[in-house]
Amino acid sequence: MNNINEIEDLIKLISKLPGLGPKSAKRIVLKLINNRDEIVKPLANVLAKVYKNVTRCHSCGSLRSSSNGCINCENTKEKFDKICVVEDIADQWSIENSNIFKGYFHILGGTISSLSQRKEDLLVNSLVERVRKEKIEEVILATSATVEGQTTAYYIQDSLKNSKVKITKLAQGLPVGGEIENLDDGTLFSAFKNRSKLNSNSD
Repeated sequence: MNNINEIEDLIKLISKLPGLGPKSAKRIVLKLINNRDEIVKPLANVLAKVYKNVTRCHSCGSLRSSSNGCINCENTKEKFDKICVVEDIADQWSIENSNIFKGYFHILGGTISSLSQRKEDLLVNSLVERVRKEKIEEVILATSATVEGQTTAYYIQDSLKNSKVKITKLAQGLPVGGEIENLDDGTLFSAFKNRSKLNSNSD
Protein backbone atom coordinates (compact mmCIF):
# COMPACT_ATOMS: atom_id res chain seq x y z
CA MET A 1 0.00 0.00 0.00
CA ASN A 2 2.93 2.31 0.69
CA ASN A 3 3.95 2.08 -2.97
CA ILE A 4 0.60 3.23 -4.38
CA ASN A 5 0.62 7.00 -4.73
CA GLU A 6 -3.16 7.34 -4.86
CA ILE A 7 -3.54 5.51 -1.57
CA GLU A 8 -0.84 7.56 0.10
CA ASP A 9 -2.47 10.77 -1.08
CA LEU A 10 -5.82 9.61 0.27
CA ILE A 11 -4.31 8.74 3.65
CA LYS A 12 -2.70 12.18 3.88
CA LEU A 13 -5.98 13.92 3.06
CA ILE A 14 -8.07 11.90 5.51
CA SER A 15 -5.51 12.39 8.29
CA LYS A 16 -6.17 16.15 8.03
CA LEU A 17 -9.75 15.67 9.23
CA PRO A 18 -10.51 16.59 12.88
CA GLY A 19 -9.68 13.84 15.36
CA LEU A 20 -7.89 11.67 12.81
CA GLY A 21 -4.23 10.84 12.52
CA PRO A 22 -2.23 8.66 10.10
CA LYS A 23 -3.19 5.38 11.81
CA SER A 24 -6.91 6.18 11.85
CA ALA A 25 -6.69 7.39 8.27
CA LYS A 26 -5.12 4.09 7.20
CA ARG A 27 -7.93 2.11 8.82
CA ILE A 28 -10.52 4.25 7.04
CA VAL A 29 -8.74 3.81 3.70
CA LEU A 30 -8.64 0.04 4.17
CA LYS A 31 -12.38 0.08 4.91
CA LEU A 32 -12.96 2.08 1.74
CA ILE A 33 -10.84 -0.24 -0.38
CA ASN A 34 -12.75 -3.26 0.88
CA ASN A 35 -16.08 -1.59 0.08
CA ARG A 36 -15.51 -0.01 -3.31
CA ASP A 37 -19.04 -0.31 -4.66
CA GLU A 38 -20.89 0.16 -1.36
CA ILE A 39 -18.94 3.18 -0.07
CA VAL A 40 -16.25 4.55 -2.41
CA LYS A 41 -18.40 5.10 -5.49
CA PRO A 42 -21.41 6.72 -3.77
CA LEU A 43 -19.06 8.74 -1.51
CA ALA A 44 -17.19 10.07 -4.53
CA ASN A 45 -20.47 11.04 -6.19
CA VAL A 46 -21.77 12.83 -3.09
CA LEU A 47 -18.48 14.68 -2.54
CA ALA A 48 -18.53 15.83 -6.16
CA LYS A 49 -22.07 17.17 -5.73
CA VAL A 50 -21.17 18.93 -2.47
CA TYR A 51 -18.10 20.52 -4.08
CA LYS A 52 -20.16 21.73 -7.02
CA ASN A 53 -23.36 22.84 -5.33
CA VAL A 54 -22.70 23.74 -1.67
CA THR A 55 -20.96 26.97 -0.68
CA ARG A 56 -20.94 29.43 2.20
CA CYS A 57 -23.56 32.16 2.07
CA HIS A 58 -21.93 35.54 1.50
CA SER A 59 -24.52 37.22 3.70
CA CYS A 60 -24.78 35.07 6.84
CA GLY A 61 -21.89 32.62 6.48
CA SER A 62 -24.06 29.50 6.71
CA LEU A 63 -24.26 26.81 4.05
CA ARG A 64 -26.27 27.34 0.89
CA SER A 65 -26.98 25.10 -2.06
CA SER A 66 -27.32 26.11 -5.67
CA SER A 67 -30.79 24.55 -5.78
CA ASN A 68 -32.32 25.61 -2.43
CA GLY A 69 -30.37 28.74 -1.53
CA CYS A 70 -29.54 29.54 2.11
CA ILE A 71 -32.10 28.18 4.56
CA ASN A 72 -30.70 30.42 7.31
CA CYS A 73 -31.29 33.84 5.79
CA GLU A 74 -33.00 33.41 2.39
CA ASN A 75 -35.69 30.76 2.65
CA THR A 76 -36.83 30.96 6.25
CA LYS A 77 -40.60 30.79 6.68
CA GLU A 78 -40.47 32.57 10.03
CA LYS A 79 -39.30 36.11 10.75
CA PHE A 80 -37.14 36.70 13.80
CA ASP A 81 -35.83 39.76 15.62
CA LYS A 82 -32.68 38.09 17.03
CA ILE A 83 -29.37 37.06 15.50
CA CYS A 84 -26.97 34.67 17.23
CA VAL A 85 -23.38 35.29 16.15
CA VAL A 86 -21.09 32.24 16.19
CA GLU A 87 -17.58 31.52 14.99
CA ASP A 88 -18.22 28.60 12.65
CA ILE A 89 -20.90 26.29 11.31
CA ALA A 90 -20.17 23.61 13.92
CA ASP A 91 -21.27 26.10 16.61
CA GLN A 92 -24.48 26.81 14.69
CA TRP A 93 -25.28 23.11 14.50
CA SER A 94 -24.63 22.60 18.22
CA ILE A 95 -27.01 25.40 19.18
CA GLU A 96 -29.64 24.27 16.66
CA ASN A 97 -29.54 20.70 17.98
CA SER A 98 -30.09 21.92 21.54
CA ASN A 99 -33.33 23.73 20.55
CA ILE A 100 -32.58 26.60 22.93
CA PHE A 101 -32.55 29.45 20.42
CA LYS A 102 -35.15 30.62 17.94
CA GLY A 103 -33.77 33.17 15.55
CA TYR A 104 -31.27 33.80 12.77
CA PHE A 105 -27.64 32.75 12.85
CA HIS A 106 -24.62 34.65 11.62
CA ILE A 107 -21.44 32.64 11.11
CA LEU A 108 -18.27 34.70 11.14
CA GLY A 109 -15.99 32.08 9.66
CA GLY A 110 -13.39 32.31 12.42
CA THR A 111 -12.06 34.71 15.04
CA ILE A 112 -9.67 37.62 15.06
CA SER A 113 -6.20 36.17 15.42
CA SER A 114 -2.80 37.75 14.96
CA LEU A 115 -1.66 34.49 13.39
CA SER A 116 -4.27 33.52 10.81
CA GLN A 117 -7.47 35.57 10.73
CA ARG A 118 -7.81 39.22 9.79
CA LYS A 119 -10.75 41.41 10.72
CA GLU A 120 -11.47 41.93 7.05
CA ASP A 121 -11.91 38.19 6.51
CA LEU A 122 -14.79 37.90 8.98
CA LEU A 123 -18.39 38.58 7.96
CA VAL A 124 -18.79 41.53 10.32
CA ASN A 125 -19.76 44.09 7.70
CA SER A 126 -22.54 41.84 6.44
CA LEU A 127 -23.72 41.41 10.04
CA VAL A 128 -24.06 45.19 10.40
CA GLU A 129 -25.99 45.26 7.13
CA ARG A 130 -28.31 42.43 8.23
CA VAL A 131 -29.07 44.20 11.50
CA ARG A 132 -30.06 47.30 9.55
CA LYS A 133 -32.10 45.60 6.82
CA GLU A 134 -33.87 42.91 8.84
CA LYS A 135 -34.85 45.18 11.76
CA ILE A 136 -33.00 43.06 14.30
CA GLU A 137 -33.63 43.97 17.94
CA GLU A 138 -30.98 41.80 19.62
CA VAL A 139 -27.57 40.46 18.61
CA ILE A 140 -26.36 37.59 20.81
CA LEU A 141 -22.58 37.14 20.79
CA ALA A 142 -21.93 33.42 21.15
CA THR A 143 -18.19 33.43 20.58
CA SER A 144 -15.98 31.05 22.53
CA ALA A 145 -14.55 31.90 25.94
CA THR A 146 -11.05 32.21 24.51
CA VAL A 147 -8.85 35.27 24.02
CA GLU A 148 -9.59 35.19 20.29
CA GLY A 149 -13.31 34.73 20.87
CA GLN A 150 -13.57 37.60 23.32
CA THR A 151 -11.45 39.88 21.12
CA THR A 152 -13.79 39.13 18.24
CA ALA A 153 -16.82 39.88 20.42
CA TYR A 154 -15.41 43.29 21.37
CA TYR A 155 -14.74 44.07 17.72
CA ILE A 156 -18.33 43.20 16.76
CA GLN A 157 -19.69 45.30 19.62
CA ASP A 158 -17.63 48.25 18.41
CA SER A 159 -18.81 47.71 14.81
CA LEU A 160 -22.44 47.89 15.97
CA LYS A 161 -22.02 50.91 18.24
CA ASN A 162 -23.90 53.23 15.88
CA SER A 163 -26.94 50.99 15.71
CA LYS A 164 -29.79 50.84 18.21
CA VAL A 165 -29.67 47.07 18.48
CA LYS A 166 -29.39 45.39 21.87
CA ILE A 167 -26.12 43.47 22.18
CA THR A 168 -25.82 40.57 24.62
CA LYS A 169 -23.27 37.87 25.28
CA LEU A 170 -23.57 34.38 26.68
CA ALA A 171 -23.33 34.06 30.46
CA GLN A 172 -19.96 33.81 32.13
CA GLY A 173 -20.76 30.24 33.15
CA LEU A 174 -18.97 29.16 30.00
CA PRO A 175 -15.68 27.47 30.92
CA VAL A 176 -12.61 29.59 30.17
CA GLY A 177 -11.18 28.44 26.88
CA GLY A 178 -14.38 26.54 26.11
CA GLU A 179 -15.62 26.28 22.54
CA ILE A 180 -19.34 26.36 21.78
CA GLU A 181 -19.44 23.14 19.77
CA ASN A 182 -18.04 21.15 22.73
CA LEU A 183 -20.59 22.31 25.32
CA ASP A 184 -23.46 20.14 26.49
CA ASP A 185 -27.10 21.22 26.14
CA GLY A 186 -27.44 22.12 29.82
CA THR A 187 -24.48 24.50 29.74
CA LEU A 188 -25.72 26.08 26.52
CA PHE A 189 -29.21 26.54 27.94
CA SER A 190 -27.85 28.24 31.05
CA ALA A 191 -25.53 30.45 29.00
CA PHE A 192 -28.39 31.65 26.77
CA LYS A 193 -30.89 32.09 29.60
CA ASN A 194 -28.47 34.16 31.70
CA ARG A 195 -26.88 36.14 28.89
CA SER A 196 -25.83 39.67 29.84
CA LYS A 197 -26.37 42.99 28.10
CA LEU A 198 -23.28 44.76 26.78
CA ASN A 199 -24.65 48.09 25.60
CA SER A 200 -27.33 50.62 26.44
CA ASN A 201 -28.09 51.79 22.91
CA SER A 202 -31.61 50.41 22.95
CA ASP A 203 -32.66 52.12 26.19
